[in-house]
Amino acid sequence: MATQQPLIIDTHVHVWEMPPIAQIGPTAPSWKSMPREHGNIELLLSDIQANKVDRAVIVQTSWSTWDNTYLSQASHRYPDKFVAMGLIDPQLIDNSITAVKWMDNYGIQGFRFHPMYYENFEVLICPGNRAMFKEIEKRNGKIQIHCRPEHAYQLNQVAKEYPGIIWIIDHMMYPSPSSYKNWTKIYAPVLNLSNHENVYMKISDIHNRSKVDWPFRDMHEVIKKTIDTFGIDKCIWGTGYPGHLRIKHGWLSLHDEIRLIRENFSWLTSYEKRKLLGLNALKLWKWKVEENLLQK
Repeated sequence: MATQQPLIIDTHVHVWEMPPIAQIGPTAPSWKSMPREHGNIELLLSDIQANKVDRAVIVQTSWSTWDNTYLSQASHRYPDKFVAMGLIDPQLIDNSITAVKWMDNYGIQGFRFHPMYYENFEVLICPGNRAMFKEIEKRNGKIQIHCRPEHAYQLNQVAKEYPGIIWIIDHMMYPSPSSYKNWTKIYAPVLNLSNHENVYMKISDIHNRSKVDWPFRDMHEVIKKTIDTFGIDKCIWGTGYPGHLRIKHGWLSLHDEIRLIRENFSWLTSYEKRKLLGLNALKLWKWKVEENLLQK
């Protein structure tokens, strides 16, 4: 009898379509980058099937406007494979109504916010966003935070104010390699967020922080410290773009993303690697669960 492969869930893949299927355009005021080709859900489906990845969390890109329709349609087209995390304008008046619409009518399970893209505007602690966060909390939503250590104070405040929301730190808040002087002092505000039970850490984008070649050993001490501080049960794993767009945009292939953890995170046990690569994510999002998935 063939051995069953361990569960793998990629919690961070951007997918998008091009006009006329879906609109392309900026979201945050500082966003300038635009795609030249699609990175659609079928490209991701082929990618995860080729690499024996069971599920993925698809995330709206900053060049796909505030309209999460394509993302919603993609997750409903393949409900046994994907769940969706959208974008919502943090400067939109009455954005609580918009959040309710996307969650209740379109099945979006949460949203991603980018404090690092806004100057002189505190995205997470702005009084105008309180009603929105309360509506997301009522629905047990998830929120991804894309920022740097200097924005950690915002997450510290809202994690306390909205304990019913699962807050997820994207890309580890971009820590410096351990070779950098005072990296622990600079990164301390991020590690202190581990004190909140509802704050989770996403281990991702490792190679872009590193100053050395594979397997990016100058980042291993940082990653180990982060996982030890948060605890393996509050750590998940994610990547970036689908298919050939991974390498084209400076990411690792999906095969190498998985291999990096399995073969090089030697301080983790086999079961801890399974938690990081999928078991923890299975508990965080609402999946169409199959019995054989639970047994992995």
